[in-house]
Amino acid sequence: MDEKTSNNQPNFLIFMVDQCNGTLFENGQPADFLKVPNLRKLSDEAVNFSNTYCASPLCAPSRASFMSGLLPSKTGVYDNAAEFASSIPTFAHHLRRLNYQTILSGKMHFVGPDQLHGFEKRTTTDVYPADFGWTPDWTKPNERIDWWYHNLGSVTTAGVAETTNQLEYDDEVAFFAHQSLHQLARDRTNPFCLTVSFTHPHDPFVTRQKYWDMYPEANLPSLKIPAISYEKQDAHSKRLFDMSDWENFEVNDQNIIDSRRAYFGNISYIDELIGGILETLKACEFDDNTIILFVSDHGDMLGEHGLWFKMSFYEGSSRVPLFIHAPKQFSAKTITSPSSTLDVMPTLIKLAGGDVPDNLDGQSLISAMEGNAENRKIYCEYTAEGSIAPMVMLREANFKLNFCPVDEDQLFNLDNDPNEINNLVESPEFSDIYKKMRNSILETYDFDQLNTAVLESQNKRLIIYDSLRKGQYYPWDYQPLQLASERYMRNHKDLNDVEANARYPRHQINKL
Repeated sequence: MDEKTSNNQPNFLIFMVDQCNGTLFENGQPADFLKVPNLRKLSDEAVNFSNTYCASPLCAPSRASFMSGLLPSKTGVYDNAAEFASSIPTFAHHLRRLNYQTILSGKMHFVGPDQLHGFEKRTTTDVYPADFGWTPDWTKPNERIDWWYHNLGSVTTAGVAETTNQLEYDDEVAFFAHQSLHQLARDRTNPFCLTVSFTHPHDPFVTRQKYWDMYPEANLPSLKIPAISYEKQDAHSKRLFDMSDWENFEVNDQNIIDSRRAYFGNISYIDELIGGILETLKACEFDDNTIILFVSDHGDMLGEHGLWFKMSFYEGSSRVPLFIHAPKQFSAKTITSPSSTLDVMPTLIKLAGGDVPDNLDGQSLISAMEGNAENRKIYCEYTAEGSIAPMVMLREANFKLNFCPVDEDQLFNLDNDPNEINNLVESPEFSDIYKKMRNSILETYDFDQLNTAVLESQNKRLIIYDSLRKGQYYPWDYQPLQLASERYMRNHKDLNDVEANARYPRHQINKL
């Protein structure tokens, strides 16, 4: 049975970007140096959640959690090659039950044969593989898989190019987003949820000349945290260094400048694509009844602490931008109490008039947007490449605790130490806070059980991947479907009807 629906249901336009560092959106607003007029205007009118964390600092686990409202330890999406089970409801499923049209243009990094997960329509293939080929192997903790692990080549080759693999992808994502809005404008029977998911500003750090020129070298912000030598890094950061093959690349000061310059340029590139889509939204007269959401799956360290990419609980990697633009419903404000990308799913369901499941790890943000923000415990997990045992982060009030059974604990006071330099675990002043937060983690997680589950998942997937590569191979990668005989003009259609129905706004033909 369908859930109850309302004629006043809003449309949703979700912009998801990849690897966008949340510290570039201090107080929810884009940093002053960023050339992002469209995001700036949206955020000025939006509710900004300035301390939002991803569920995991890696693409597939984070996105599965974003879609489902469940932490990776519950979805089983432990890494970038773990299957997202078809039996797990997503916000797309719930919105479809509420009679929404659900459309995805772009990346969502679904792994497994189900490449829709509730979306009625996908306009593009994904930018990353859908099979088990990227499965880590914790039984070989020191093994580096060169053909798919990140390396620092993204940093040492940073610069300018007219096109790249990823620029081509995001150009296509934007094109189909425009087309989707045009198609939705012709049939306004049901509300829609259009998710537009770009792969930028994810590395490689290469941008077009136009965007490179927006960020003169002299105007770039400097690193907040000078490079930290390998010997002085914490245990997990050392593993990330090793995973990035750091000993075989010499990263100099110019490489760091160029990488950051291209990264910022690609944020401006995405801003321009978003601006164009917003123009189409307005031209199709959807802007008055569409809630717009902007979010990233995780961040990028951008050289801070000497680290690059994600996979870390440090702020640059785990904190993401999140704002919800619904100025007719919620006044513009910045909410500093911690939140999670897990909260998006229940928020969408409630805004659409549905019933939020009671088994979620996220919670609706509507109460907070109405002025009733509360301090909560926000968890983030990591069980993928570069780890050797389950890792958990807890953010509560202004404190963050990073815990892993095989590593040293890390406790930071983010109000006094936003760059996470001073580990307070040994500080008598904070011993009560440390013990309380540590106990919260240990009461929430059975680390032996989770460790066993991850190892079993890895072992099964490694066997299956090796098996399916023998003999005839059938890919799981999404193949966008187009019924060519129903597109444009065909002889089983009346030309006048085709032209009239494809036009927006509609135009009445007056015959004599």
